[in-house]
Amino acid sequence: MMRHKADAVIVGGGAAGLFCGVQLALLGKSAVIIEKNQRFGRKLRITGKGRCNVTNNCDTETVMKNIPRNNRFMYSSLSRFTPEDTMAFFEGLGVPLKTERGNRVFPISDNANDIADALVQACIDYGCELVSGEVTEIIIEDGCAVGVKCGNKEYFGGSVIIAAGGRSYPKTGSDGAGYRLAKSAGHHVTPITPSLCPIVTEESAECADMMGLSLKNCTLALREDDRAKPLYEELGELLFTHFGLSGPLVLSASAHIRDIEKHRYHIDIDLKPALSAEQLDARILRDFSAFPNREFANSLGKLLPSKMIPVIIGRSGIPLDKRVNQITKEERRSLADTIKKLTFTVKRMRPIDEAIITRGGVELSEIDPKTMQSKICKNLYFIGEVLDIDAYTGGFNLQIAWSTAYACAQAVEYSADNDQ
Repeated sequence: MMRHKADAVIVGGGAAGLFCGVQLALLGKSAVIIEKNQRFGRKLRITGKGRCNVTNNCDTETVMKNIPRNNRFMYSSLSRFTPEDTMAFFEGLGVPLKTERGNRVFPISDNANDIADALVQACIDYGCELVSGEVTEIIIEDGCAVGVKCGNKEYFGGSVIIAAGGRSYPKTGSDGAGYRLAKSAGHHVTPITPSLCPIVTEESAECADMMGLSLKNCTLALREDDRAKPLYEELGELLFTHFGLSGPLVLSASAHIRDIEKHRYHIDIDLKPALSAEQLDARILRDFSAFPNREFANSLGKLLPSKMIPVIIGRSGIPLDKRVNQITKEERRSLADTIKKLTFTVKRMRPIDEAIITRGGVELSEIDPKTMQSKICKNLYFIGEVLDIDAYTGGFNLQIAWSTAYACAQAVEYSADNDQ
């Protein structure tokens, strides 16, 4: 069996793995990056709808607020490698960036390949060895990770870094292999479920009637049956689909949905968040007064998108052929209530294959948050999505990848120098 030696062996050539390789190379350390796909950075190339939301142009406190679970784990690594550092890094690689609404950062080209290609080229330029192959085993000797097996080859390193991603988008290589490797080294893996994922609603027929309709300035509130306070509430965009709901607001809300078998969730949409109930009633009265003899079904064109009108009429309980000058105050209130609180019941999440990110992963209590090193197996590290930490949309999940990879590289460099 052929044997190769490097300072570090990185399993996974995605965002975290490539970035860690570059950081190690900049520190003068040799790294082998092993990726099961022929093309490196495959998932990175499709993120942000192919545009790559590389980070969020905000401070570390804001990043922490956008990590709904386990955010304390990220405090040390985020403090050492911030969104500002991320932007400086990629612009230093020759990829100019821009900041859009919500402080989302994209390459000016709107092409995710520019980010992935820059990372791959940096790895090559700085001397990382890129290997296409599937790692099947971590080689552990005396409780210490010393290498991996890949086909008929063994790659040995002073450190082994698992950056194999989660379970979302398995065609890109994120098929859960990192979890299997973690378990083989004695680690626990928390339940794996989809996050940042479209939602199937009980009212899928209504959603199908509005399929393709995108709302840009609405408020979404996710509620759990036994809680008065919303689990999540935000102004932004959402999209109606043939099965239910999608879009940025829905994806972020999905990060708060836990066990649908045990809990019942509802999504309330305020279609006119800028108007109070009284202001909305006055607006409806004004529209009705313009054409007092018009049928109700033909009176909402200025207030709502045409695809939505039949659904709102059905929910309001007002006969569609009723003349607007005959609509009572109570019926107007019902209409306003429907517009201010259009409720959908969560049936289930779409399959994990459609999720942007995976919830769950390597148990964080078994990982040192300052170094990303395993507390169970010496010289074994975990970075990126394989960890049990995930964030909202907006570039925050990639920032987790960059920051954990940076912390890992610094720790590996320190460890390697001390071993010499």
